[in-house]
Amino acid sequence: MNDRHPIPNINIGKVYDQRYSDSEVHYDSLGNLAGFFGRNMPVHRHDRFFQVHYVKSGTVRVYLDDQQYVESGPMFFFTPPTIPHSFVTEADSDGHVLTVRQQLVWQLIESEPGLASGPHIPAACVALERIAPEFKAEARRLEFLFDELHSEMGSQAAGQGTAVLNLTRLVLISLLRLCANSLTATPARHEDLQIFHRFNELIEAHYLEHWALGKYADSMGVTEARLNDVCRRVADLPSKRLVLERVMQEARRLLLFTGHSANEICYQLGFKDPAYFSRFFQRYAQMTPGEFRLRQAGLR
Repeated sequence: MNDRHPIPNINIGKVYDQRYSDSEVHYDSLGNLAGFFGRNMPVHRHDRFFQVHYVKSGTVRVYLDDQQYVESGPMFFFTPPTIPHSFVTEADSDGHVLTVRQQLVWQLIESEPGLASGPHIPAACVALERIAPEFKAEARRLEFLFDELHSEMGSQAAGQGTAVLNLTRLVLISLLRLCANSLTATPARHEDLQIFHRFNELIEAHYLEHWALGKYADSMGVTEARLNDVCRRVADLPSKRLVLERVMQEARRLLLFTGHSANEICYQLGFKDPAYFSRFFQRYAQMTPGEFRLRQAGLR
């Protein structure tokens, strides 16, 4: 997807949810993850992990390597380890996100070789309302299994860990059966993708410096108007929103994983006025930094 610049490897257990840093399985709702990372998830990969996003509702723009898909739920996209991918979800999209250590998947394929032609499983994007009739029952089973996995993850019942692993295996079997229905990618303008991914790289490098959009555009040799047009075409989001969402992601991370006060976080993020930072956070999160921290403490 980008040959000149390294593609970030995101370890969810370190970046988002430290409870699962050494687990074989990490599960969360799509809404929760989008609330943390924002609607725009720049190009990245997950070494040693398979990941599936099951979108129940809303539209998602997905880029699996250099393949583009624009689909509405119910759908899923399946990403093997090291495959660069990015996606943008609508604000009201929800569903499930399951991240599984590759050994668990390989063990499953070794015991059931008919599920895949080998360990190198290709990426897939499947629109579940447009699959062949003989796969409809499998699609209904997958929806049921994800709902059961969601319920079990919130349970404290005896055998919860074993139930989660077994449900995960059943989900993976359904996914691999359904991957035969992967969609044909739609054409994407290569130049647009290059500009979009380069913009996200620059955001990652300079968001704490609060660069103006003009400085980003100048660094890429394009106009602000062209940059904004590309962002709307690729992600259906204005360029300014992409920068602000990265600041918000870091604010949420610091509130979740550090004991720093909101004032200390304000200065770490390059803001000069704690009151302005609090208003900024509330505008995009619909709650103050303190309320966000208390709410997340109750959920974790």
